[in-house]
Amino acid sequence: MSDMNILAIGASRNIGYQSAVRLLEKGATVTFLLRSPAVFDNDAVIQRFVATDKARLVKGDATSEEDLRLVWNAAGVVDAVVFSVGGTPSFSLTKGIVIEPHNLVTQCMLNLLCTLPTYEDAPQPKIVAISSIGLTPAAHKALPLLMKPLYSMLDTPHKDKVGLERVLFHCAGWEWNPTSGEPEVDITGEGWQQRPGLPAPGTLKHLLIVRPAWLTDGKSKADQCEREGKKDKLGYRYSEHEISTYGISRADIAHFVANSFSHWEELENKAINVGY
Repeated sequence: MSDMNILAIGASRNIGYQSAVRLLEKGATVTFLLRSPAVFDNDAVIQRFVATDKARLVKGDATSEEDLRLVWNAAGVVDAVVFSVGGTPSFSLTKGIVIEPHNLVTQCMLNLLCTLPTYEDAPQPKIVAISSIGLTPAAHKALPLLMKPLYSMLDTPHKDKVGLERVLFHCAGWEWNPTSGEPEVDITGEGWQQRPGLPAPGTLKHLLIVRPAWLTDGKSKADQCEREGKKDKLGYRYSEHEISTYGISRADIAHFVANSFSHWEELENKAINVGY
């Protein structure tokens, strides 16, 4: 872990930020793509790692393919990407919870993949992408009854996450379940499969999709288990199969992400649901 070189996309706050801090504390080098690097000016934790060149702050926007090319070059040979892009939510009486632009996550991932470098002497970077539980009809059915109305309010951002997963499934060569439906054209863009630079089906080799349950700002139960010496317990559950769960803290998703690289062989090329 101490020699890993990480590229963090969407890590100015929340899961991406907390994952990056955990990785920095494990000794990794993390390059952040930030619309405003000044967001960390008063962040003592990040500045401590900036001072040792373990945290590198690059100005740019993941909605720009050119900015993605620049950050790949600035980061050097990248071992892994933590992709946790998400807009600032707002509430609409007619649409529920919305983000702007409505296709932010999908378009940023397309830009990332279309600029994915090929290294002569290093493997293709691992990609950890944050998605969500409850995207498909089967996943929604597995939700606890009390949570279903809340997830129904997430229709707009979930359409974007479906776009994210459809793009990743395509590039990884995974079978897409027809019952999940195809993302709308205004999410992916017309003819997205033919975008220049997009990895051909089956050529995206090292992928982990993380599907958190309803996110909270609570403390990490995994950290508490570690403090109490419960080394055989995580405090949360994860599975390839649908799990009935009410939620999970962003801190514990960050714990899962940061620790995923320590048992990558178990998780590689899977979509994992995580919750309490």
